[in-house]
Amino acid sequence: MASGRGRFITLEGGEGAGKSTQIALLETPLRALDINLYRTREPGGAPGTSRGSEMLRNLLLEGDYQWVPKAEVLLHFAARAQHVEGNIKPALAEGRWVICDRFADSTMVYQGWGQGADRGMIAELTDMMGLQPDLTIVLDVSVETTQARLASRGSVADRYERLGPAFFARIREGFLAVAKENPERCVVISGEKTQAEVAADIWNAVRTKFGL
Repeated sequence: MASGRGRFITLEGGEGAGKSTQIALLETPLRALDINLYRTREPGGAPGTSRGSEMLRNLLLEGDYQWVPKAEVLLHFAARAQHVEGNIKPALAEGRWVICDRFADSTMVYQGWGQGADRGMIAELTDMMGLQPDLTIVLDVSVETTQARLASRGSVADRYERLGPAFFARIREGFLAVAKENPERCVVISGEKTQAEVAADIWNAVRTKFGL
């Protein structure tokens, strides 16, 4: 691949949409093209790369504390600022392709649409990060699918997974709205298909976007 700035790909979607699985599957065809990859996730960053961001991740996901929406937004962006400046931007400057499980769209949707935080404030904070994905894949699943997949995991649910079907419906609506507002970078893909079918749809979107 040509040298220069890397590409920034994000995967978004509600709980149980399959983002983590699909990011792992996306690595294979990209590495087959000798693309140097950096795989990460939010909130926090790639495990072990940013202690401060990981501390904030634990505050946001693991506890039972009920943050007011504005405080929750600011915590997400504090973790994101550390992640962007300390990890993502340096990787892109080295020519690496970054694939990230969630980014600023999740804050807009989860806190803005889901919890009623000020969307204008979230948009301003997003602009302050000085970084926008080149491609965002939005994995769309029904609320029923979300609930079924969460129930089948057998692990302790985090704060967002415990918020219930009304919240899941709001965030689904939010992700679809964000994608509609940003057609130049967002591609909506159904997460209801088999893993292989979803992976093929994602790879087709990546190949089309970047001419691979």
